[in-house]
Amino acid sequence: MATTLAEAPAPPAPDTPRPKPPRRRGRWTPYLLLLPGLLWLVVFFALPMVYQASTSVQTGSLEDGYEVTWHFATYWDAVSEYWPQFLRSVLYAGSATVLCLLLGYPLAYLIAFRAGRWRNLVMILVIAPFFTSFLIRTLAWKTILADSGPVVSALNSLHILDVTSWLGMTAGDRVLATPLAVICGLTYNFLPFMILPLYTSLERIDGRLHEAAGDLYARPFTTFRKVTFPLSMPGVVSGTLLTFIPATGDYVNADLLGSTDTRMIGNVIQTQFLRILDYPTAAALSFVLMFAILLMVTLYIRKSGTEDLV
Repeated sequence: MATTLAEAPAPPAPDTPRPKPPRRRGRWTPYLLLLPGLLWLVVFFALPMVYQASTSVQTGSLEDGYEVTWHFATYWDAVSEYWPQFLRSVLYAGSATVLCLLLGYPLAYLIAFRAGRWRNLVMILVIAPFFTSFLIRTLAWKTILADSGPVVSALNSLHILDVTSWLGMTAGDRVLATPLAVICGLTYNFLPFMILPLYTSLERIDGRLHEAAGDLYARPFTTFRKVTFPLSMPGVVSGTLLTFIPATGDYVNADLLGSTDTRMIGNVIQTQFLRILDYPTAAALSFVLMFAILLMVTLYIRKSGTEDLV
């Protein structure tokens, strides 16, 4: 008993102060790192949005000046007058997005699973269009789709232009200044934005899942339908959004490859801002386009069944 009492630790003195927990150093570091980005968004995004919102409800003229009168009828007038351009923009951008998905998915699959040592080279070829100006790439299609060029001649020999003319995509033997030319330009310019997210998503798939599907006697198409494509849905959603959103507001392709009958809403906004100088209508059109895209994107993400975007 005496030995037990001798080995027991002595009770702490009542006056002994408890050590204070160490102060966390650098707790403000993440906020300081975020500060430049937040300031950038406020100065170059939030403030211009507020300014454009106030412009959309102004009345007046460039000579007499504009005044905020909360004239919300500008929105209704803009939509009622330019709804064909809105609809045309959605159709052209949707068609280009579908074409980019059909062309980009096989190429992304090839890079992720079949390219081997050529993967880096193929990736460089995919992003090679970014090395040149967007304007130069679009102007190149005027040469590619020229009336006397090999592309139009090949389409004529295969009688493909007869079908596209019947569908209203081309005009006789001419491809330039038609909806088909605008869609081709959109598809080419935004195809890398589809391939890169698809490749990133496909590369994350564990190859052992394909082996397991094969061990369960699944055919290649069944493996693709049950394993590969569902696991690549984040890349599909990201690629379609990165393609559809900028293509809807694009005006360069419609201006250089199209005609007055293929004008998109981006062409109308550019004309209102830079030529007609009707700033309230241009701002109202911009906000209507933004709200329409946000609505379509929200519905699309909910219907796609995935929020894990790459």
